Amino acid sequence: MFDLKNKAAIVTGSGSGIGRATAITLAGAGALVYVADINSDNAGEVVNEIKSKGGNAEALVCDVTDQADVRQKYGTVERLDILVNCAGISQVGTATSTSEADFDKVFKVNVKGVYNSLHVAIPIMKKTGGVIINICSAANRVGIPDRFAYSMTKGAVDSMTLSVAKDYIKDGIRCNSISPARVHTPFVDGFLKRDYPGREAEMFKKLEATQPIGRMAKPEEIAALILYLSSDEASFITGTDYPIDGGFIKLNN
Repeated sequence: MFDLKNKAAIVTGSGSGIGRATAITLAGAGALVYVADINSDNAGEVVNEIKSKGGNAEALVCDVTDQADVRQKYGTVERLDILVNCAGISQVGTATSTSEADFDKVFKVNVKGVYNSLHVAIPIMKKTGGVIINICSAANRVGIPDRFAYSMTKGAVDSMTLSVAKDYIKDGIRCNSISPARVHTPFVDGFLKRDYPGREAEMFKKLEATQPIGRMAKPEEIAALILYLSSDEASFITGTDYPIDGGFIKLNN
């Protein structure tokens, strides 16, 4: 089950966090993984880790906000069976405290970045069919304090997922999304260090407690769901968003 041999995958934002875990997991299932990230050092480290475990990977240093760069880099890929749009950034603020610059920044990465990737990748995937998985968020389903712009972008990702699923179903392309709640990634540690210096452990426990299950997700747990949705075992699934949230959406309301 979940055999991805002879499949090729692009995972954006795969230099760290969920993207990194996804790249490693897909490669472990036999896929050739293009580790797409804006940070060349991080991309190289992930490629080296995959190869050290016997997997097959190549770095694809790419700025998803720049369509010309996406087109040039994706153009080097001979075959594309799986696309995981994982690149994204967060932003803290309400509608009134979020600056125009911050709003534009998070929109450019989280919305335009996904659009650019879809715009360039879909014509490649139409040759053979394939699978697209967009990383959405529980913030799309539930009002979360101080996440105005971030939640907006994830609502857009949800809508793009449905549109792509409907528009390209006859081309053999499936498109789904997943909506994690909080995941323990380097981003979380950096956020706590920056915004709560000296109180990291206290605030980490508070963030964990917001999930009814009592902890944050591990990136590898998110990657396992992505592996399933990427595989032929999920061939009857399209146009669907999958919460993976420790009960956050349903049990907190």
